[in-house]
Amino acid sequence: MSRASFVSGVDAVDRWREDLLSGKPPVLYRVAESGPLANIELGPGRIALFGGAPGAGKTAFVMQSVFDALRLSPTLRAVVCNVEMNAGTLLDRQLSRLAGVPLDAIQSRQIGTHYADRVDFGLGTLEELAERVAFCRPPFDLANVAATADAFAPLGGTGGLLLVLDYIQRIAPPGSIGDKRGSVDEAMSYLRQFADAGAAVVVVSSVGRQRNKKGSSTYDANELNLASFKESGELEFGADVAFILGPTEQGVVLKHLKNRHGECRDIALRFEGRFQRFEAMANEQQGGGLSAGLRDLWNSTEPVRGESWEG
Repeated sequence: MSRASFVSGVDAVDRWREDLLSGKPPVLYRVAESGPLANIELGPGRIALFGGAPGAGKTAFVMQSVFDALRLSPTLRAVVCNVEMNAGTLLDRQLSRLAGVPLDAIQSRQIGTHYADRVDFGLGTLEELAERVAFCRPPFDLANVAATADAFAPLGGTGGLLLVLDYIQRIAPPGSIGDKRGSVDEAMSYLRQFADAGAAVVVVSSVGRQRNKKGSSTYDANELNLASFKESGELEFGADVAFILGPTEQGVVLKHLKNRHGECRDIALRFEGRFQRFEAMANEQQGGGLSAGLRDLWNSTEPVRGESWEG
């Protein structure tokens, strides 16, 4: 016979009222200091789902968000499980973004003296954050993610933990699951347990093509919706917030499809591929935070090969 598990309405109201009147807002990890991107809320107990077509920039956007969250929340730690890019590749991209040095120059290790000051600045930022981020190595499954989190940033501490799974269709849950959809559903059940234990969870997902009004198969952002996530089901139901990144005629849009804690707000973005950097188009002239700190450095060096440097 099963034991009853419940909280009475009286106890629930008492706890809720105490929390309500405490004056303490929920803990949230900002991914930008200001502008539209500052409205993206990652936090303990929440699962944020990000999707996009192949090459849409899902990993670039999520890793930008992760490193900026670490920078803006000095006690936060992050565990990143990326099945397609190793730590060195991810760090190449972050150095390009933070230093304003073209990614191809970094990947080819042709930095030279021209970029020296910028690279030193970017390396200094990454080195400050390095002790608070860990990258999973194979096997890429949830058992390893859980073990890594326990070893690197045990839940229950005061610092906070951000778990990143990129991408969920290739990260297996414990046990044998007969099909991909069942595997993803099971994985989301485990991730809800991580969130309930106090982790902030970021899930990256692939999406499927959708039929437009003309009957053509497309990744057009205007056609993508919650049902577009591959092996959709528990993905859209289990996530607290959900976004799809996709191209538009004006640039890129982060389409806000779900929000359990408020209204959905799409964010128009500009993506600079050579720096792996996203900026909110409505805020691109404001130059906040780290970009402002780099602006003078970027403008103090002459462009090469006809390149035009922008802050």
